[in-house]
Amino acid sequence: MTVYIEANKDAAAAILERGIEGPVVLLNLLRFRELADYSHAPQHAPEQPVSGAEAYKAYMAATRPMIERAGARLTFIGQPTEALIGPQDEKWDLMLLVEYPSIEAFFKHTGSADTRETIHHRQAALADSRLVPVVPGRPG
Repeated sequence: MTVYIEANKDAAAAILERGIEGPVVLLNLLRFRELADYSHAPQHAPEQPVSGAEAYKAYMAATRPMIERAGARLTFIGQPTEALIGPQDEKWDLMLLVEYPSIEAFFKHTGSADTRETIHHRQAALADSRLVPVVPGRPG
């Protein structure tokens, strides 16, 4: 099974090349590790082991002010249930919708030094994730 934690650079470049104008909502689907794994950044590990969910809470607490400085806002947070359509073995622990004023604002936020300084909590927390930019509008 392929695990996705970091953004795909080719996909990011393709999204920027589309020239999306206006607001964009980032759909986040998150699956947490039972225990957070700080092996990539042991200097940031808490003294006692924590769950992936607890590590993600630390990530959100650290990055939420930065998200707001980017002009973005968390518009929805919820716990997904079983899929009515889709793979029944694909389970998610948390779903977030974060609205940014533009796709450029999102990439500026995620590429900033202060945001990169908090990413270790996210990496420690997640067993798998999906991040899908969604633009307003309807087909046709």
